Amino acid sequence: MLDPVRRRWVALTPEEWVRQQTIRLLHEHYGYPLELMQVEAAITLNGMTRRCDIVVYSPEGQPQMIVECKKPGVAITQKVCDQACRYNTVLHVPYLLLTNGVQSVAVHVDWEKGRLEQMREPNFFAKKS
Repeated sequence: MLDPVRRRWVALTPEEWVRQQTIRLLHEHYGYPLELMQVEAAITLNGMTRRCDIVVYSPEGQPQMIVECKKPGVAITQKVCDQACRYNTVLHVPYLLLTNGVQSVAVHVDWEKGRLEQMREPNFFAKKS
């Protein structure tokens, strides 16, 4: 499958299918430009290289959202949220999206109050005009 962000062909594993569908949704339905997404974004966490499935940036180049993709059948659990939160100790984004292609959980990170707030209707998914 051709990844429109990385601009190369990738093996279509179950997790990659979820990643590509999420990219398509973010771009085609919600209007996020492909140029503001990074796939498998490398970060350094505790001296080790880790990769965020998708990072969405603002037009100013600031990271705004981490998307953690799991293959269908892998439940979106606290463990998945913890993984995204660990990545967020490096990037400090205000939004996390956790998805397995069937179930998605959107979270707002309230840095001032030091807590996560699950979003009923993710306002970062507001249709762009």
